[in-house]
Amino acid sequence: MRTFVAIEISNNNVIDSIKKFQSKINIDAKPIEPSNFHFTLQFLGEVSEELTGKIIHALHTIEFSSFSVNLNGVGIFPKPKFPRIIWIGTDEYGGNMLIQLAKKVEKVLKPLELFSDKPFKPHITVFRIKKKIGDITKELEEQKTIDFGKQIVSSIKLKKSELMPNGPIYSDLEEIKAIK
Repeated sequence: MRTFVAIEISNNNVIDSIKKFQSKINIDAKPIEPSNFHFTLQFLGEVSEELTGKIIHALHTIEFSSFSVNLNGVGIFPKPKFPRIIWIGTDEYGGNMLIQLAKKVEKVLKPLELFSDKPFKPHITVFRIKKKIGDITKELEEQKTIDFGKQIVSSIKLKKSELMPNGPIYSDLEEIKAIK
């Protein structure tokens, strides 16, 4: 099964402000469903049932405290002239806390030979762009400093991703809660 470790966006005010942003941007892109808003701490790819059990055990060894992340700013991967993903970033403090948590995840999964394919960059994907649409710098310029609100991070989840024609369906395999 296809899996990843994530932090879900659960604050309804944050979700509403992201949905409002998605409705304001007029580009040929597929908006991400609000139920799928998350930070991917580590993408694991295809794993067996047996390995899933070991992953869950390893993730339960992680200790972390709850913290808040302010979601703000908008960016593009790989670049504005050739956009594929539009994302929302974080404040410096929350971003650093997410990076530390991603490092803990990576450390406990390394003995299982699960490695990150790229360095973790705190972001939430809000649009996927399949076809070439050209430079979208102007459309996003005034959105660069938008504040979407605060999300409390109090758990991480091992999630399963099933790819469907209308987009992925995510389901929870395990939740690891913060220690306080």
